[in-house]
Amino acid sequence: MAADDAGTAGPLTTTAAIPVGGGVVFRDRGVVITQPAAGVFLAFSATCTHQGCPVRAVAGGTINCFCHGSRFRIADGSVAGGPATEPLPRRPITVTGGAIDLD
Repeated sequence: MAADDAGTAGPLTTTAAIPVGGGVVFRDRGVVITQPAAGVFLAFSATCTHQGCPVRAVAGGTINCFCHGSRFRIADGSVAGGPATEPLPRRPITVTGGAIDLD
């Protein structure tokens, strides 16, 4: 699933918009928000560590880059399938009530 957030005012997204066991790519903000377990929200860079392509989707428990097929685990950003060899960097977020904001 991918989303584009036209504005930067207010929260990035809501907790309800992030599926358990999945995530959403916010290409315009360069971030992927995941929810690997109920109530656990994480954020990662949306730039693949292989050659800098933007990741495009979250499916099957991984964040996926379509340029060369790299996959990263939603629970920690680690490499689930190459050619990437480095994990996606974490991004700081704040979850307040039902809102998720980038720090």
